[in-house]
Amino acid sequence: MSKFGELINVNVPVLLAFFVEWNEQSTLMHAVLRDVAAALGDKAKVIKIDVDKNKELANALRIKGLPTLIIYKNEEMKWRKSGEQDANTLINITQEYC
Repeated sequence: MSKFGELINVNVPVLLAFFVEWNEQSTLMHAVLRDVAAALGDKAKVIKIDVDKNKELANALRIKGLPTLIIYKNEEMKWRKSGEQDANTLINITQEYC
């Protein structure tokens, strides 16, 4: 999990999107996340995390529903929500922490 610490130890907001490939809601979020990343540019990071490949991290963060979206800034969780979100909502919420 030391790599996770490096991911969230930055001065810009980090939007983590936990998903699995076999969950349609999760995969539908990929296009939304691309739009969010493009809109935010260098102001934030958008990182997709496959729960099947990162079970230890998912368990540590108690990821239950998918997709689960979490925003960290300076190693501190600022926002968390499970379920689909639209690009504008994610952009606006992430910008609050820029």
